[in-house]
Amino acid sequence: MRKAVVTLLLTAISVVASGQMLAVHTEKLADMLVEPGRFEPLPRGNDPFWRDSVPEPMRLSYIRFGEEYLGKPWPALPNTVFAQFKENGNRVNYEGLCFEKRRHLGALVMAEIVEGKGRFLPDIIDGLGSFCEETWWGLPAHYGTKVPRTDDQNVDLFNAETASLVVWTAYMLQPQLDSFSPLVCERVRHEIDRRILQPARTGNYWWKTAGMNWNPWICSNWLACVLLCEQDRGRQTDAVGQILKAADAFVDSYKDDGGCDEGPGYWDRAAASLFEVLNLLRIATDGQIDASREPKLQAMASYVYKTYIGNGYVLNFADSHDNRYMQQLNIVYPFGRYMHDSQMTGFAKYIGEDKDYLNRAAQLYDKSGNFPTLGRELFFLRDIQAFQREQAREPLAQSVWLKDLQIWACRTPSTARHPQSALYVAMKGGTNGESHNHNDVGQVVVYADGEPLLIDPGVGEYTSKTFSGERYSIWTMQSGYHNLPQINGTDQRDGKEYGSRVIRQDRQQIVLDLAGAYPAEAAVSKWQRSVMLKKNVLKVTEDYELTTWKAPTRLMLMTIVEPKLATKGSIDIGTHRLTYDASQLEADIEDASSLLDPLLQKVWGQRMFRIVLTVKSQSVKGQVSWQLQ
Repeated sequence: MRKAVVTLLLTAISVVASGQMLAVHTEKLADMLVEPGRFEPLPRGNDPFWRDSVPEPMRLSYIRFGEEYLGKPWPALPNTVFAQFKENGNRVNYEGLCFEKRRHLGALVMAEIVEGKGRFLPDIIDGLGSFCEETWWGLPAHYGTKVPRTDDQNVDLFNAETASLVVWTAYMLQPQLDSFSPLVCERVRHEIDRRILQPARTGNYWWKTAGMNWNPWICSNWLACVLLCEQDRGRQTDAVGQILKAADAFVDSYKDDGGCDEGPGYWDRAAASLFEVLNLLRIATDGQIDASREPKLQAMASYVYKTYIGNGYVLNFADSHDNRYMQQLNIVYPFGRYMHDSQMTGFAKYIGEDKDYLNRAAQLYDKSGNFPTLGRELFFLRDIQAFQREQAREPLAQSVWLKDLQIWACRTPSTARHPQSALYVAMKGGTNGESHNHNDVGQVVVYADGEPLLIDPGVGEYTSKTFSGERYSIWTMQSGYHNLPQINGTDQRDGKEYGSRVIRQDRQQIVLDLAGAYPAEAAVSKWQRSVMLKKNVLKVTEDYELTTWKAPTRLMLMTIVEPKLATKGSIDIGTHRLTYDASQLEADIEDASSLLDPLLQKVWGQRMFRIVLTVKSQSVKGQVSWQLQ
């Protein structure tokens, strides 16, 4: 018996190491998977559960949200607005109209589920009809032609996300919809089949092997459609088998530290979407597929609180559209429960209490995605009684080190007791070939007194340039607008070959060599950046060697607090002072406010500044530093 157990464990280790954590189950799917038409993951909308178990303030919040749309007409989505992406690069106009229409449906459906009186049902029926008449459910940024073709059902993120919204609506309200006419749900099943089930299963899509958010984001929604709508056993098991392999490809792309190279802003559609796949699989196989104890998955889950700064802020490396912690309470808590991670569930409760989830449930639901994520909200409410009993805990880690992604963070020891009175510092290494990359190897951010001081600007509104060959013409993607050196007048270059090397790190200090992040024209052989936080004083030291001096080297620092040149060798940034050796460095302050687009203004306000510290020496070897306290 002992030998058999050891053999089983060794087999499991071998399977995980070879990237087959989930796909190993493929051959047994026919024995494990629920029969088509019998998947019942949640009580239907006519079940008393939704009126008896959901707290009254939450129910009233959802109902008020639905009432905002009650009786409103269902809009069409104009081809002329869709075409703007090809005509002038604008993608936000169509996305605004598209997302608002989906918000309309999401609001009505939740209101009907928790009220249960049929008051919202006529509008929902008309809404489903309107969705079924849309030519394509995706976005123009993900489409090849000026307007969509009726015979082309390409599967993109929002084609799949819309399908999920529609399929959960039909599942939850099927008894009520059938009482009006069985043809409503029949039409929904037809549209899901032609828009998602057939093309996703038969298409050779790149995202099925991708190591970034498209893979689990689409697969989580595709799987919901398969389990709720697919009627053929062979097609069902084929699709689920493909999803298992896709999930393995995604997990295999991650390093052991679980870090999301797309940045915390994409965690909820990367690791969190993977959780949705795993959650549905566990239910659909009656617990036979369960990955909740896998160390790498535990690390991927914990990334959400390891990148939490405090006072509601998170690190916003890469394409993060905000620097505030996510509103996605409805995924953090279920994911934490699945992973048996008390820090994560406690963090979810902290978010909930901070956001007044009982009275503002609909506002959180509304902000849980680009439009309300109905499936996620339903699974969250399934466990709402357990959530209410949870103890809130704000995760204020004293230090963090993600060795593979090379993210280091440190806060002064008193922060855990008094988070508003200390410094928090984080540094990012890695490479400039990461998903949603900015040229930001060696970037340092500083939060003081619980507020941003030296910042990462993040990313502005997506345009046609954002994911094109012109990406690095956008200022937010350039190292010159991060807290980094411009060496010999040269910025960093994009590509996996441009990265940093870890020299050493501990709880209070990290040293990275950034020379490898710069192209040959920078003429740099060594650039060791040391970041040390000790006794509430931050010291950043640059120890460098150049092969030749070509142009002045400048150290850039971005801030939203207007800096003031104080005495010689010091700059006041709010109540904090940055000091430097004036014999080595010359300071200048630039107003970067004119660069801010509407999205960045929403995140940071109207003002942004760049402090420039120019190295005076023309020596090829030297050391300069600055301090902040």
